Amino acid sequence: HKGWPARLLWPLAQLLAAINALRRVSYTLGWLKTERLPMPVIVIGNVIAGGAGKTPTVVALVKHLQNQGWRPGVVSRGYGRVGDVLVRVTSASAPDEVGDEPLLIHQTTGAPVCVARRRADAARALLAQHPDVNVILCDDGLQHLAMGRDLAIAVFDERGTGNGWPLPAGLLREPWPPLRDSRHRPHLLLVQRREGLPAIELATGGIPRFDAQRRLADKVYNLEGEQIPLLALRDQALTALAGIARPSIFFAMLRARGLTLTQEVSLPDHADASAYRDGLTHGSGLLICTEKDAVKLATQLAGEGPAIRQRIWVAPLELRPEPGFYTAVDTALGRFGPAQNPAPGP
Repeated sequence: HKGWPARLLWPLAQLLAAINALRRVSYTLGWLKTERLPMPVIVIGNVIAGGAGKTPTVVALVKHLQNQGWRPGVVSRGYGRVGDVLVRVTSASAPDEVGDEPLLIHQTTGAPVCVARRRADAARALLAQHPDVNVILCDDGLQHLAMGRDLAIAVFDERGTGNGWPLPAGLLREPWPPLRDSRHRPHLLLVQRREGLPAIELATGGIPRFDAQRRLADKVYNLEGEQIPLLALRDQALTALAGIARPSIFFAMLRARGLTLTQEVSLPDHADASAYRDGLTHGSGLLICTEKDAVKLATQLAGEGPAIRQRIWVAPLELRPEPGFYTAVDTALGRFGPAQNPAPGP
């Protein structure tokens, strides 16, 4: 909203917006260098602050590209991790070393993932270990202009552009809609909304827009790998835990599917291990969380017996873009020729 707190922050917002504008101009004029990689690069990011669905978009795109015969790799800064050194993500990686989202992407897609402060460094290290990779996806890199991109996808959610003001007076990381002649404007927009909600109005600036629905999967699993229908938890008293940008959205989605939440535990996005240890003390019955939380809880409970691991259920999030979105991605990659080294996804 454009209330008094936002107005109080308006001067600072204008200063930061001017600094960011100067930075973009510096890349446009070549004062700051953009590094190009020897294969197509797809960047997925937010124009607004907070989680708008970048990670589900990356996961959905990786799986689509794998099915199309591409061999995608993913790079990220690994926001929320301890330190900023270059690290290759493995299934045994600790979330605090590589970041919860990169670890989730690797575990759910099997694609190689590397994190580093500079995404280009991460990409080079990934290619050195996986020379068969022929397309790079950059998770959360829309404002990272040091690495060139061939396709940039901006992800929005139900908040749209908020009050339309730049950070910290509003949600915008950069001006929106972008100028039509801007070199760094996104090529595609993916506007996500929860299942059952109407599409939102959003100025596109002439950029192709596609819509996607977010919904909870029909099946949940626990930390022991057991799987049951989500609806099987309807008659259970549940403690819901979420350490994401907007935990209330996850809680609302659970209630919309008929689940009874006796407690709701909201943790900060990218919360550290101590917060999860404290979160586990809430309630003695079943606990339900997101996949992003599960990668941290699995580490916390690695030495525990099956009893506690069996009572923690994970509700995966499904993203369903309209078919034209994947067609647009395939068309953009088509100018690089057919997928090389075709192989089925995991």
